[in-house]
Amino acid sequence: MAELAALEDPKARAVNEKHGDDHGVNLGKLRAVAKRLKTQQELSVELWRTGDTAARLLALLICRPKAFSRDELDAMLREARRPKVHDWLVNYVVKKSPHAEDLRVSWFADADPVVASAGWALTADLVARGPEGLDLAGLLDVIEKEMKDAPERLQWAMNHCLAQIGISHPSLRARAIGIGERLEVLKDYPTPPNCTSPFAPVWITEMVRRQPVG
Repeated sequence: MAELAALEDPKARAVNEKHGDDHGVNLGKLRAVAKRLKTQQELSVELWRTGDTAARLLALLICRPKAFSRDELDAMLREARRPKVHDWLVNYVVKKSPHAEDLRVSWFADADPVVASAGWALTADLVARGPEGLDLAGLLDVIEKEMKDAPERLQWAMNHCLAQIGISHPSLRARAIGIGERLEVLKDYPTPPNCTSPFAPVWITEMVRRQPVG
């Protein structure tokens, strides 16, 4: 904890706080600490328990994802209110867990929009990897009905799922683009040069353009 406190940088904090994260540690330096520590599950659990955002991010980098039970991961996600902690927990830990599918189904229907956003994020990942058992047309129905008025984090995850369906499934691409064009979610999102807009029609078109021919 003392080492993390010593890495506090006011400029990093200012940038992070714009994104809803309350810590001032440069993520490159945080990763360097994690690389030195290597995997340490017990230390990871202790760091998580502090509730400190930088400590929790470090915990997620040095943990053993398969060591957590389903209920532990569920409790961790419900505690993870900071966007970066939530994102890393889903992508670095839950996706590697044997409980990922069970949690995806459970979170997808949760009344808490932040928890539901994790379910949608895992669903988008499944769409990309091979959606056996997923009702893609049904997902598009839900997105078309609910995405426009969804809270920000949930809206972002639903939009990612919409784009992934359009990118990965040619038969549904026109419908996915059409939904994006009608809803106009993230249409005016500020996008840096050389980055792809998160507006689904643009995102889908650009990623399809990059796919190898044949």
